[in-house]
Amino acid sequence: MTTKLSQLLNIKYPIIQAPMFLVSNTKMVVEAMKGGIAGCIPALNYRTLDELRVAIKELKAAKPEGGSFGFNLIVNKSNVKYKGQLEVLCEEGCDFIITSLGSPEETIKQAHKVGIKVFCDVVDLKFAKKVEDLGADAIIAVNNQAGGHRGNKTPEELIKHLVSNCNIPVISAGGVGCKADIDKMLSYGAAGVSVGSPFIASAEASVTDEYKQACVDYGADDIVVTERISGTPCTVINTPYVQKIGTKATWLESVLNKNKKLKKWVKMIRFSIGMNATKNAATKATYKTVWVAGPSIEHTNQILPTKTIIERLVK
Repeated sequence: MTTKLSQLLNIKYPIIQAPMFLVSNTKMVVEAMKGGIAGCIPALNYRTLDELRVAIKELKAAKPEGGSFGFNLIVNKSNVKYKGQLEVLCEEGCDFIITSLGSPEETIKQAHKVGIKVFCDVVDLKFAKKVEDLGADAIIAVNNQAGGHRGNKTPEELIKHLVSNCNIPVISAGGVGCKADIDKMLSYGAAGVSVGSPFIASAEASVTDEYKQACVDYGADDIVVTERISGTPCTVINTPYVQKIGTKATWLESVLNKNKKLKKWVKMIRFSIGMNATKNAATKATYKTVWVAGPSIEHTNQILPTKTIIERLVK
């Protein structure tokens, strides 16, 4: 399974354990590296910059030969910690950064100064060409099977379109739950895959057993798209609570989103409220179960160690 991604990150298999808000942690990433894949954690999983710094040092100390780890940065104005997080990552060092929800220009500029590779989330060719022109090392092609914030195009359509028009590696994100799925993405021209939802039900994940078990009990048909988390369409498990609150923005949010002056603030407030609700559901017992996941949980049949999940994906 040698591809441009495995060569770029010096890993055995062309797989990135996707960064997942609240789910990802250093234990998961260490096991990912031991299993021959790369691991990534959202910088926002750490409340303070000091905690982020400690995590980086822990991963560097545990990194096996041939391992790679990185962090995900939200690079738009909704993340007030962005500049500080980027500074810490560049000071302490990591193998790669994945950017989301904004322009990666500053991240690419600063990361490349210290030898850190930058991969950028995109959902279409327009943004793929923009990040390529900015100097991104690879594209994360987020398709309509991704968990969390997803794209609108099918994996085949998006991968083939980007591969035909871009000169940097394309990494497919979404719709991978078993080896057959990986083989399919590679056959479309992808240099590798980013896999998230199957790792929610890992022994090492930083979420409740109820969240993990939900990924076992529910399947692809139970995934719905909601606007009630961050203001941007996001996939969640269709629990009774999600059914109760609905998946569309409130009428007030819809009206305010049309106001150019207020739109930014409405999105920031919705993002804050949604992330808090997601955090509560993921980390403690509550009837307000808003569990983020993608349709690839279809292949999740039990809670397993990260090592075993990787073996399922590659063998």
